[in-house]
Amino acid sequence: MDISSVLKTQHIKLKMSARTKAEAIEELTDVLVQGGCVSDKAQFLRDVWQREAQGATGFENHIALPHGTSSAVSQTALAIGRPPQGIDWQVDDGSDIRCIILYAICSDAPNTDHLRLLTQVSCALADEGIIAQLLAENEPHNIIAMLNQPL
Repeated sequence: MDISSVLKTQHIKLKMSARTKAEAIEELTDVLVQGGCVSDKAQFLRDVWQREAQGATGFENHIALPHGTSSAVSQTALAIGRPPQGIDWQVDDGSDIRCIILYAICSDAPNTDHLRLLTQVSCALADEGIIAQLLAENEPHNIIAMLNQPL
């Protein structure tokens, strides 16, 4: 899957103002609302929080992958953000989160698209070098290229 079909440079916010998990999810949702990918912010946030209640989306590698499948998503998309300092995401080992990748999945999208997208990004994040680059890179187009590399 070409990641640039769901991740645009304007969906990448490398200088977030968020200091909490809730603020981070809301700030990235705003990015997707402004980009025309989410039509109903309140509904999408309810769907994301419903998914958050089912299990952890923060990981020991300082990356969080919150996501929601929602009728409020008009176009499946990703948003990526980096907060000014690590955020507590209730990670098992106490790690803070320094990069958030919010998945907004259209409820009408084929389930295979959703799984392919999750798999592609998750496989990229299995590479410690990619994670280090993601936490340091300051050019949105380079982040897209990094996640678009063949696995």
